[in-house]
Amino acid sequence: MSVVAVAPVIDVRVQAEDFDVGAEMAGLERLGGGAVGSFTGIVRGGAGLTALVLEHHPAMTHKALTRMAEDACGRWPLLGVTLIHRYGALVPGARIVFVGTASAHRAAALDATMFLIDWLKTRAPFWKQERFADGRTAWVEARSADDTAAKRWDADKGDVMDG
Repeated sequence: MSVVAVAPVIDVRVQAEDFDVGAEMAGLERLGGGAVGSFTGIVRGGAGLTALVLEHHPAMTHKALTRMAEDACGRWPLLGVTLIHRYGALVPGARIVFVGTASAHRAAALDATMFLIDWLKTRAPFWKQERFADGRTAWVEARSADDTAAKRWDADKGDVMDG
């Protein structure tokens, strides 16, 4: 009996609108694998933050996120990837990003999810500005901890354990 390889389902969205985490997870579960990994990012508050404003160039951003999803599919045996990143003015507590992966095995789903969020934090072409209650604004600078997390994937090409 021959096995026909099926291309992974890749769904990349860059949008202003909120998303339904449950619906996104259900879509990945319907792909028929044994594992779904996910990460949902939430805008942090504190220090008088009233909004995090994300700007981007639509074509550039969509292309970059699609390449990241394709790279994950090349590193791990994934059945599907969903990447959703919001833009615009987001208040503390708002969902900002969703990364979901489906695979036959948990290690691939979880590792691919971690890889994608690390790369989104460091390589996605978004410009972020914080707005505060006192009228101040500040552009968000890259964090060395995020760069360190992302660098581990440069050497790791997705050695997957059957798990």
